Amino acid sequence: MKWEQNSSRDRLREFEEKLGYHFKDRELLQEALTHKSFKSPVNNERLEFLGDAVLDLIVGEYLYKRFPKANEGELSKLRASLVNEEGFAKLAQKIDIGNYIFISQAEENNHGRTKPSLLSNAFEAVMGAIYLEDGLNRVRELVLKLLEETYPKIDLTSLFRDYKTTLQELTQARHGITPEYKLLGSSGPDHKKEFEVAVTLHGKTIATAKGRSKKAAQQEAAKKALEILKGRDE
Repeated sequence: MKWEQNSSRDRLREFEEKLGYHFKDRELLQEALTHKSFKSPVNNERLEFLGDAVLDLIVGEYLYKRFPKANEGELSKLRASLVNEEGFAKLAQKIDIGNYIFISQAEENNHGRTKPSLLSNAFEAVMGAIYLEDGLNRVRELVLKLLEETYPKIDLTSLFRDYKTTLQELTQARHGITPEYKLLGSSGPDHKKEFEVAVTLHGKTIATAKGRSKKAAQQEAAKKALEILKGRDE
């Protein structure tokens, strides 16, 4: 892959400084930062796939060691709170990844540099690229540093909010009914599938949301429903 402009090299050097890692193979870095909308023979989807698996392992191992008394359910909830689009987007923002991704003009006009999905995907791809070039230990070092800088406190209380339970308690207290969740559909490749869910009361849709899993989508839908119902009280 040829570099089109010297300014691209300069910007990637700048990104490496913020990342705290200098690539031996600059083309690998460029691939990791290239969105599929950009006119290029490669994009970051394959590296994103790899990075997703690497990050899942690193965060799982981190939580296993940090919380020796936590059971499997608690560890799963903690990991789900960190290993998701929102969580990775936060880490991506910490290193300003949005300023360095290669995207089409259409995506640029559509605020692509601030989209959580694009930021999350690029972050996963960059971590996948570092794993290929320098191994798991180097990725672990970078990710754990970012986690601790981004989250002052990592525990069940501060990370995991069970919006479904809160919504159920609210609707039962007010209306004597339990909200229902309906799967509206799914989209995306198998390794990055996204689910859309609606939460209903009395058969009426209150809110819809998307997530990387059905449970995540339900939690997000419940969160939105809570905001809507509480807003009606104000």
